[in-house]
Amino acid sequence: MDTDGKTTKPTRRIFASQAAALAAGWVLTACGPKRLYEAPRAQLKKAIEDMERQYRERLGVTVSVSDAPAIPGVEFAYALDLSRCIGCRRCVYACVKENNQSRDPQIQWIKVLSMEKDKGVDFSAADPYYSPAEVPEEGYFYVPVQCQQCRNPPCTKVCPTGATWTEKDGIVVIDYDWCIGCRYCMAACPYGARHFNWAQPEIPKAEINPNTHYLGNRPRPKGVVEKCTFCIQRTRAGRYPACVEICPVGARKFGNLLDKDSEIRYIIENKRVLVLKEELNTAPRFFYFYAT
Repeated sequence: MDTDGKTTKPTRRIFASQAAALAAGWVLTACGPKRLYEAPRAQLKKAIEDMERQYRERLGVTVSVSDAPAIPGVEFAYALDLSRCIGCRRCVYACVKENNQSRDPQIQWIKVLSMEKDKGVDFSAADPYYSPAEVPEEGYFYVPVQCQQCRNPPCTKVCPTGATWTEKDGIVVIDYDWCIGCRYCMAACPYGARHFNWAQPEIPKAEINPNTHYLGNRPRPKGVVEKCTFCIQRTRAGRYPACVEICPVGARKFGNLLDKDSEIRYIIENKRVLVLKEELNTAPRFFYFYAT
């Protein structure tokens, strides 16, 4: 109501903020429903069956949605060898294909930055749109950036509905059914690793990956945020992320941080390792190193 006593329509911003607050209150009260992933197993199974049926009817493809939980005794971590990366972007497109990312409008969870060797790691001078005739280009090196799967993630703290959180295996996930598209998490992420679906994602029927996970690569609707999940549908089944498998030079390493004999532990303990924006105390599980 304005100063003249007349009723005015709420702005979109006010409506969104009020709706978010109400949703958060509903989630956090004892009478409110839990996230689907926290629901009783029978309820979750029925919900997933309904989800698969809806995907089949809408997409014309039989999509399998897994709800595989975190593997006990596992905390995933990633390491990327900056001395090997050649900037070919094969990881980008393998990720798009594996994780059902929209082709139109185009969404990519991995961004590869070109940097001049003389300047070192300098994000202010980085070029994400490099396109030389051949890579690697003389005088340049490459820094791929994606979700850093932080131990202290600022994105999860600002979500008003609790739609994003950290799983026991260290993967920061999003429940798309609880995301209200406020994009607070995108503003909080210092790595630019979260992406918003401004339009209905479009994927050619023949290119849809039918092997999905509820918290990962299942088809998303318009108006939600998405990001890298370490290929949760693969890694919880004992496989490497798609970007690790596709890398032609072996620059990407992945494994269990809790396994003292794992390759990832060896790298962290024996190589020159760095994390992005260490001063922010986000404590990434994504490490960069120089093997040579």
